[in-house]
Amino acid sequence: MLLLLICLGGLQYRLWFGEANLREVQTLKQEIELQRTENDLLISRNHQLDAEVKDLKQGLAALEERARNQLGMVKEGETFFQLVPALPGKTPAEQGQ
Repeated sequence: MLLLLICLGGLQYRLWFGEANLREVQTLKQEIELQRTENDLLISRNHQLDAEVKDLKQGLAALEERARNQLGMVKEGETFFQLVPALPGKTPAEQGQ
């Protein structure tokens, strides 16, 4: 009987204080859950980037939109107007001089 109690005590010691104890297992489960959440976000971002790449390869509309927004390009035959904000304290007529 004493031998069984010693074995039970040894197993309990490993469960609570030994390598891979319950606290460490719980911490690892939380870390795994955080990593899964981060992976889901990255997978979602990758899907969006993949869709954008496919759109750029197949359609000219997305390419044209990028050229206009990011590079400031204008189509041939279009007129581009740039509005400059007024300087404080001056009228529009004074700014033209």
